[in-house]
Amino acid sequence: MGRCSVDVYPLQVGVGLEDVESFGKYLGGSPTNVAVAAARHGRRSAVVTRTGDDPFGRFVRRAIDGFGVDPRFVSTVPDLPTPVTFCEIFPPDHFPLYFYRRPSAPDLQIQADELDLDAIVDAEIFWVTVTGLSQEPSADATLAALRARGRRGITVIDLDYRPMFWDSPAQAAKKIGEALPYATVAVGNREECEVAVGESDPAAAAEALHQRGVELAVVKQGPDGVLGSRAGEQAVSRPIPVDVVNGLGAGDAFGGALCHGLLADWPLPRVLDFANAAGAYVATQLACADAMPDTSTVERLLADHRESTS
Repeated sequence: MGRCSVDVYPLQVGVGLEDVESFGKYLGGSPTNVAVAAARHGRRSAVVTRTGDDPFGRFVRRAIDGFGVDPRFVSTVPDLPTPVTFCEIFPPDHFPLYFYRRPSAPDLQIQADELDLDAIVDAEIFWVTVTGLSQEPSADATLAALRARGRRGITVIDLDYRPMFWDSPAQAAKKIGEALPYATVAVGNREECEVAVGESDPAAAAEALHQRGVELAVVKQGPDGVLGSRAGEQAVSRPIPVDVVNGLGAGDAFGGALCHGLLADWPLPRVLDFANAAGAYVATQLACADAMPDTSTVERLLADHRESTS
């Protein structure tokens, strides 16, 4: 549930937008990409979001359906344009984003009274990002959905903190604090954990999330890998070295693969390794949704990595 957009990515790498001559158009928006990534692993997924009633909105809805994600919960807002997101690509680690979502975005106009709460409650996994908490009426709708689930199944909060969507980190921390008691899983990097629970050290951040009721805390540590912590168990998955083209979709690939591993009830180290490999694969590609790997692709990358390090 949450953000969708049209990602407009330059086809020239290492060039500022002012000098780019051609672009590619792709489906985007973090939770939408996660739904696509999960579908690539054979999972039935849907996304609750809204678009504008415009050509870009038609593209988003068609792309969601084309990727095998159920579009029934995608509705339109007649008076707002579908968001467009531009990026610049400076590998290996500089990918500035430019969001065109003013004065608001359709996906921030999700209404609580329009939600299919039965579908949300019945889902084996429900995934939301904190962007949905940044503005009303989406914040009220997101909390209504979380309250309706009541921690049933697997409820994931992606601590996907984007400063441009908030007045301040303190405002974000307050809204995240309202949502965390309903989450069984939280996923974020060190900076996002700092905003959410005031801790950037991975182990301390995981403990702070557990104290808020989160059962599985997943803390991304960049080049130091990913820490997973639950029920007294901790595991760290080291990153797989790759030649990065665009790092922007890696986290969403990680998220979809995490959903797949959790639904498969794999051991925590296997879940993290699989998700890490999915993210590494997408980092080698230009697009996000279009580049999401299937299970066999991720397994091959993992096998090649093990062979190269044995």
